[in-house]
Amino acid sequence: MTQAPSAMLKIKDVAERTGVAAATIRMWEQRYGFPAPQRTASGYRLYTDRDVEAIRTVIALRRRGLSIPTAIERGREEPKVSAETHPSIYAAVTAVDPSAYPRVLRRTTLAAMSHAIEDEFLARGAHGVVVGAFQRSRFFERVGHRYRQIAPRSDATIVFADWPEVTDVPGEPIRVPIAPTDALGNEWAVVVDAPGYAACLLAWERPNRAAGGQRMFEAVLSLDPRAVRRAVMVAVALAGRRDPAIGTRLDELISGRPLATEPPASALTSLTSRMVAYLDEVDEPS
Repeated sequence: MTQAPSAMLKIKDVAERTGVAAATIRMWEQRYGFPAPQRTASGYRLYTDRDVEAIRTVIALRRRGLSIPTAIERGREEPKVSAETHPSIYAAVTAVDPSAYPRVLRRTTLAAMSHAIEDEFLARGAHGVVVGAFQRSRFFERVGHRYRQIAPRSDATIVFADWPEVTDVPGEPIRVPIAPTDALGNEWAVVVDAPGYAACLLAWERPNRAAGGQRMFEAVLSLDPRAVRRAVMVAVALAGRRDPAIGTRLDELISGRPLATEPPASALTSLTSRMVAYLDEVDEPS
């Protein structure tokens, strides 16, 4: 038998890691084409860690009552991202959620929407993964008290800004540095991936300010659990680029984690986005 590369897994290894019998894995492959292992010259199956994650996702979805074909289809669709191929959270999400239509919004509108997403997470009391991108550390400090309240109530809270180094303190947000030249250095992000609650508000800052000097952003709001999960996966990949140990820990945290809810009707995300845009156009009372 050809020696398997160290990064590859035999079917018995996958069975041990997922709790799914090797015979079941073979049956899924024959019936549904999932997973799709590589083959050695002598015909032995070889799997990757991503295959393990996809199978774990299927098992989690089955526990929620989804049929095997539906769960496998969802597991197959699980996005694969990396810091190199998806350095922008905004771009990664808009690529998979067509209902997340971009709107040009003022900074004050984005701040209010962000607070609503954060407060809903706190009100629900459900553990999950929270991500925030703030461009500059001084912007984070304006709302740092909110994230210090969120962190101990979450499974993980990751915040990006131009800090000098990675900081990982128990009960505090994990601080991940970014450079102004990074794609994320020009982005605003608030992402919540929690049981029963998925939301992400993503934006990039336009170079030209509005009349009066207010910062303007092109923003999208998505309530699609798959798009939200993709945002989290990109954030984890970016964190792992700065600190591989943290990236590995976070990747293990989200691997096989069930999606927050069933995907909402695309019209819901679109309508919500439109309502926000209309509110943003309303002049503040004098």
